[in-house]
This record gives sequence, structure tokens and C-alpha cells, in this order.
Amino acid sequence: MNDRQLRKSVEKQIKRMKKAEKERSTLIAQSIFMGTLSLLFVLPILAGMYLGNWLDDRAEGYSVHWTIGLMLLGIIIGIVNVCLFVREHK
Repeated sequence: MNDRQLRKSVEKQIKRMKKAEKERSTLIAQSIFMGTLSLLFVLPILAGMYLGNWLDDRAEGYSVHWTIGLMLLGIIIGIVNVCLFVREHK
């Protein structure tokens, strides 16, 4: 290996290291990412439970059918939201 090849190899490795350091995520970026994931998962569940509770209050007698059904739908929607978000940001 001559000096020119060694110099090019070292320069290439330096560029790769600088690029990797720039792309390294920080603690704040990771916290924002996790917060976004939790909101994407929790909000559909809460919305489903709220809407289901409102519908159950309109029904005669004691009923939780709408609350449970829409909560399960919220869980499914939350899982799909998280999967799509993670796939998009890979």
C-alpha cells in the first residue's frame, strides 16, 4: 500500500466518522421521538373511551359496550399509527 492509497483510506474513514457523529441522535431527539410515539398510541384510545362513554350514557340502563368496543378500536388505531410512524422514520 503506497502513501496515496493510505491517505485516501484515512480520509474516507474520517469522513465516515464525521458523518456518523452528525447523524447521532441526542437525548432530546430521542425523548421527542418517544413522546410522539406515546401520543400516537394513547390519544386514539382516550378518544375511543370518551366517545364510547358518551354513547353509553345515552343508552338505557348500565352499559359499557360502546366504551369497550371503541377502546379496542382505539388500541388498534394506536398500534397502526405507531407502526406507520416508525416505518416512516427508519
